[in-house]
Amino acid sequence: MTDTAARLLRLLSLLQMPREWPGSELADRLGVTDRTVRRDVDRLRELGYPVVAAMGAAGGYRLTAGSALPPLILDADEAVAVAVGLRVAAGQAVAGIEDASVRALTKLEQVLPAALRRRVRTVGSAVAVRVGDGPTVDPELLTTLAAAVTNRERLRFTYRDATGTESRRHAEPVGVAAAGRRWYLVAYDLDRDAWRTYRADRIDNPHPTGARITPRDLPAADPADYVAGYRTDWATTEYHVDVTIEAPHGRIAGRLGEEPKTLHPGGDTTCRLTATRDDDPAWLAARLLSLGVPFRVHDSPTLAAQLRVLAGRLNSALAE
Repeated sequence: MTDTAARLLRLLSLLQMPREWPGSELADRLGVTDRTVRRDVDRLRELGYPVVAAMGAAGGYRLTAGSALPPLILDADEAVAVAVGLRVAAGQAVAGIEDASVRALTKLEQVLPAALRRRVRTVGSAVAVRVGDGPTVDPELLTTLAAAVTNRERLRFTYRDATGTESRRHAEPVGVAAAGRRWYLVAYDLDRDAWRTYRADRIDNPHPTGARITPRDLPAADPADYVAGYRTDWATTEYHVDVTIEAPHGRIAGRLGEEPKTLHPGGDTTCRLTATRDDDPAWLAARLLSLGVPFRVHDSPTLAAQLRVLAGRLNSALAE
């Protein structure tokens, strides 16, 4: 490949990003002069690629929608990132995602240059992903939820709680987040007048209503933080956690909003959570109970107090 052809492909790769590029920045990236950038842009236009230029201090070059689509161009780091992402996606709880990821990775490898293909295969073959046997989510359902979030549109759906009881929900979705091997919808429940987290595998028949959402302030930095219990609507107080959980590390990892290196394997059948946290202890107490496995609390008075509160509520609910 000639230097000019390689440079044009690199220029196309940069222009595929959703932003405007000042000519001077493109020149720096490509190691050429501003004049060469203008000449290369003209060559792309002659080939049918719709490159437009905006004048002014905030202007620059960008690629717009047109009849001629540029090839998918990935540099070495981008190709490796896609390969790793596809491997990791195979371990997510989305129905059919494993086979789809393998097919996509195979197609990617077929169109890559030989040297880059070897690099992608090396990384891909070394990445091990544990595929669980829990409930999976229909990709079409995830698409519907994500579309409602993007379109800022209210949803109606049927939801099954942990006991299997169904109820109809009317909610304003703000995000979809993954935690461990579970997918969650974060939304404002209009009937309950409160923020809620819904497990995606318990949602049925989501139906966008067409009604637009009035923006609300989520009490967290983003939906992922909300699912993990890092909320902003309560005073932050650090507390110590030391809990032994009767389940393998791989089954629990990511489900307690834990920071890296705070959940430790304890053999093949147990793990131990030891950390100083600043999230909501009530959330962590409820999450521990939701694991559905035995656990023991060691020297964690704040967490123990929250578990006693939950125990009292359960006793009250079961009292005759």
